[in-house]
Amino acid sequence: MTTLLQIRDAYKRFGEQQLLAGASVAISDSHKVGLIGRNGAGKSTLCRILLGEEELDAGEIELHPRLRLGYLRQHDPFLPGETVDAFLMRDSGQPDWRCGEVAGQFDIKGPMLAGPVGELSGGWQTRVKLAALLLHDPNLLLLDEPTNFLDLRTQLLLEHFLREYRGACLIVSHDRGLLRATCSHTLELSRGGLTLFTGDVDAYLQHRQQRREHDRRVNATVSAKRRQLETFIAKNRANANTASQARNKAKQLQRLKLHEIDTDEPSVHLRMPTVEARGGTALRCTDLAIGYDDHQVAGGIHLEVDHGARVAIVGDNGEGKTTFLRTIAGSLDPLGGQRRWGHHCDPGCYAQHVYTSLPEQLTVHEYLRQRSAADTRPQAILDTAGSFLFSGDHVQKRIAVLSGGERARLCLAGILLGGHSVLLLDEPGNHLDVETVEALAEAFNRFQGTILFTGHDRHFIRRVATAVIEVGGGRVVNYPGSYDAYLYRVGKQIDDDHPTGAAAPPRKPAARPDCGDRKTQARRDRDLRKQSAVLERQVARLDELKRGLNERLLHTTDPAQAQLLHDQLTALVVQLADVEHRWFELQQQIE
Repeated sequence: MTTLLQIRDAYKRFGEQQLLAGASVAISDSHKVGLIGRNGAGKSTLCRILLGEEELDAGEIELHPRLRLGYLRQHDPFLPGETVDAFLMRDSGQPDWRCGEVAGQFDIKGPMLAGPVGELSGGWQTRVKLAALLLHDPNLLLLDEPTNFLDLRTQLLLEHFLREYRGACLIVSHDRGLLRATCSHTLELSRGGLTLFTGDVDAYLQHRQQRREHDRRVNATVSAKRRQLETFIAKNRANANTASQARNKAKQLQRLKLHEIDTDEPSVHLRMPTVEARGGTALRCTDLAIGYDDHQVAGGIHLEVDHGARVAIVGDNGEGKTTFLRTIAGSLDPLGGQRRWGHHCDPGCYAQHVYTSLPEQLTVHEYLRQRSAADTRPQAILDTAGSFLFSGDHVQKRIAVLSGGERARLCLAGILLGGHSVLLLDEPGNHLDVETVEALAEAFNRFQGTILFTGHDRHFIRRVATAVIEVGGGRVVNYPGSYDAYLYRVGKQIDDDHPTGAAAPPRKPAARPDCGDRKTQARRDRDLRKQSAVLERQVARLDELKRGLNERLLHTTDPAQAQLLHDQLTALVVQLADVEHRWFELQQQIE
């Protein structure tokens, strides 16, 4: 094992904030490390220091003589009109055949190689940058938020590449799904210190919590012991017969030390608007066509969304997710058909890049006051601001000085203060740190209204979504399975298209099963397929019952009957989710 880089006793200050305070860590050639930390903790600054773009105030960084550091650039390194193959050859100095060979690992083939790289989507441009990175043959990859704005397919392709990559990696990301899938170690930057843990991000966060709980228990025991000793000393030090014992107890008291507990930094506790829980259909699209005057994105859309559903809108970039969201929000007129919201539905919309166009002359408080519903109390505005970490003097900050993450939090706070019963959110988790995304998921799960959202953070979607709408190939449809089933399908397509190559260690050939094993396996497969067919029929029957209850609930005017139908519908939805989960588990066994 070779140590590729080592940071020793590093100090770095940015303005009034101490980003590094005696931090030390070593990364070897066998480490795939996920770097985590709050927004503003200094992760990007640390990356720039490792790249030589900034210097430490004190301390040192020792680089191995054979270190070849590869960095995934966030800016576009392409020349105007430059083709993909021309960029790869210019950037790497490699011949065209080698560039084409590496680009093929990322599905960049044929006419795409000869096309202008500037005309590709952000996800495909990231693939080009990864190919360029690999052509330099680095032995340590430095990736800063590599999944920002990448669609699921490109994320899975990136994971596939990182799992097979034989070198070391340092990955800065808020995407716990990516870190869990690719990293063997977790590095946290917090309060100026660096902590390296052997294990993925979930194991580290659990270990950190357990360590804090242990330290609290030890401190409680030590505090109780100190009180006992102090009481004994106070009672006996003036007594000549017991004074020596009191002195001994005083020495014991001096030796008792409390553990310094690394307490959590201020956390986001989101307050969701209080809305009345309803049943029935919240949104109905009938023969809807979406797109623009010169281009139809999708047509023939027939779908329904229930009140209280939390719907993930999924699909590749460029297929129309944002167009569909804008159309149902009313900011884009449909090309045909109809979209209709149910009674008492009041949509509020969060656009993907809205934080870049906020009125910079306003303060945080002024912006939230403008966005709030008319009957919102002043204290409620301050409470909501505080729940998004805008408290004290921070509410008087002007938007012009806020970071990207702070602006994203401010936009979400404004949406929630609007009191909307329906939330339409385009990439709500982008630019939010791990803790804030986790708090957002918990808040959405408490919300009694309806949510439709796009996103690429698999951990977040898995925690929040109760239904899935898939956009692609000119169609927008209710996906019949769960989000896990959708992930499995896309992941299998990626694995089928990219079988394990030379970068992965060779596997031993499987032993050939004998005749008895083959018969047993065939019998097991038949049984599983029979069970799957039974569950599929149950799903179809329950789905039909659900549609019938929705129709009756939509047209009933009797409150008692409406409550009864709502209770029946709630129980049916739970039963349907259970059957779908069992069907998905069977599909995994069959595959």
